Amino acid sequence: MDDINVAVLGTGGIGRRALDVSTHKDWFRPVAACDRHGIALDHTGLDVAELLDATEGNVASESQTRTDGGSAIKQTGKKRGVAASTQARSTETPIDDVIAESDEIDAVLIALPNLEHDFIPRIAERFADAGYEGVLVDVLKRSRVIGMLDEREERLIDSGITFICGAGATPGVLTGAAALAAQSFVTVESVDIWWGVGLKSGYEDNRGTVREDIAHLDGYDIETARNMTDEEIEQVIDEHDGVIEFTDMEHADDVLLERAGICDAADVSVGGILDVRNDEKPTTTTVSVTGTTFDGERATNTFELGDATSMAANVNGPALGYLKRGVQMNQNEVYGVFGPAELLPGF
Repeated sequence: MDDINVAVLGTGGIGRRALDVSTHKDWFRPVAACDRHGIALDHTGLDVAELLDATEGNVASESQTRTDGGSAIKQTGKKRGVAASTQARSTETPIDDVIAESDEIDAVLIALPNLEHDFIPRIAERFADAGYEGVLVDVLKRSRVIGMLDEREERLIDSGITFICGAGATPGVLTGAAALAAQSFVTVESVDIWWGVGLKSGYEDNRGTVREDIAHLDGYDIETARNMTDEEIEQVIDEHDGVIEFTDMEHADDVLLERAGICDAADVSVGGILDVRNDEKPTTTTVSVTGTTFDGERATNTFELGDATSMAANVNGPALGYLKRGVQMNQNEVYGVFGPAELLPGF
């Protein structure tokens, strides 16, 4: 396959790590990257090392301008975020600026927190309205967002867009593992996903991920988490001594497995443990699929991620792999909305 020209929307934790991973993928050519304040663009390929160095500790964030007690993030450049790079310029319309250049972009990795339920679907709609013909890939988490994308599928097909949703770790690689593990059975009883993530770099470098996870705690939801100050988020982390356990999370694995015919969404459970202060995983990430085989045996197939594989590796590696698969589909004029389990053997 020829080089794939990719734009990365968002240069927080996920976006930065995707750019870093791209340096190990010969086929992956980042040509654009943006955050809320700036855009870096070079159709011959960005200097990823310079971009990451320029924005290290200098992520564009609302917290930098807050006066409500929220902590301000460190800035090492004269400008915030991407705009600190010599390859970049400031802009108040970063996504529109990427869309304006999208004729020369094969795929777009949407590495933005989906704090508003329809935020990612609206971005997809904007690309479709501009007549974009290419691939959109997202690592979104919440189940209800899949339905919002499905509502826009006809518009995406008309534009020539292949959208791969839930293409990170969970949903993503773990959804795919569940779909493979289910092939041993003729009926699936349950799918249990249990993840462990260690983030020694803490909340400051993983704001979107941590904030969205906190929305799953009892007494919190998307709206309350979105409106919390950084200080309030840090307080929640302190109350749990940096280690937060989640159960019955609204992760899109359930809807994605149901649409692939693996099982009912109600039969999927997702939970895990987040350690915001240590790189070591607080628990091993596993997928357990329980079902009955054609010869009447009940069993459980288990898939396990190595404890040494980081969240960054388990999110961005699969995301780029699904992106490459999406480009192959798009080149064959396969358009629409697809989940990771749909790109594996049919159940």
